[in-house]
Amino acid sequence: MARFELLGTAIIPGKGTQLRLLQRNDEFSIKIAGSTGELMNSRLHGSEDALATLACERISDHPAPRILIGGLGMGYTLAAALASLGETAEVTVAELVPEVKDWNLGPLGGAAGFPLKDPRAQVHIGDVVQLIKESPATYDAILLDIDNGPEGLTRKENDWLYTRAGIAAAQAALRPDGILAYWSAGQDPAFTERLKRAGLSVEPVTVRAHRPGKGARHVIWLAW
Repeated sequence: MARFELLGTAIIPGKGTQLRLLQRNDEFSIKIAGSTGELMNSRLHGSEDALATLACERISDHPAPRILIGGLGMGYTLAAALASLGETAEVTVAELVPEVKDWNLGPLGGAAGFPLKDPRAQVHIGDVVQLIKESPATYDAILLDIDNGPEGLTRKENDWLYTRAGIAAAQAALRPDGILAYWSAGQDPAFTERLKRAGLSVEPVTVRAHRPGKGARHVIWLAW
């Protein structure tokens, strides 16, 4: 069996942790240096697709929808959002690590079909938290996949998005009839209750990492 080859490295701002992009044949993997597990794998993106499709189908009748995605990753959520939306849509992806954008414009981009080349897509290099705080009543949907879920893995600063204050800020950044969608590696009943206490209707949806019926069970919270 072929071995993974290192294609690139990047440092997560504010943390100093190194991300590593690896390739084996047509398979890509992003890992944290020193960790045996993976953050992402190009063969396991079913739940990233679902994050976009589940949310975008709720706003399919919105004229000229504006979408914010927190986290570019391997580009699968962006690709799924673009495939679900019409030509008048505008999708902004907030990505903290500049090299991740470069990877998606380079060898990694082909895995998801080079969604960054779509004229409806743009990348904001910076923290999605700051963008949310600065964008009142701006988005029809906000899709957040910036970490492992409510229990942050890569940056503890990401935890704020799952607090009462973070949820309130995300609500304030939505247009009328907008929707929030959060990706998580697993269930978190406390977060479900936190969303409800914020006055939101909540639907936690279990999805598979690979495809329906295959792969680990991940969770998408839809809140509106």
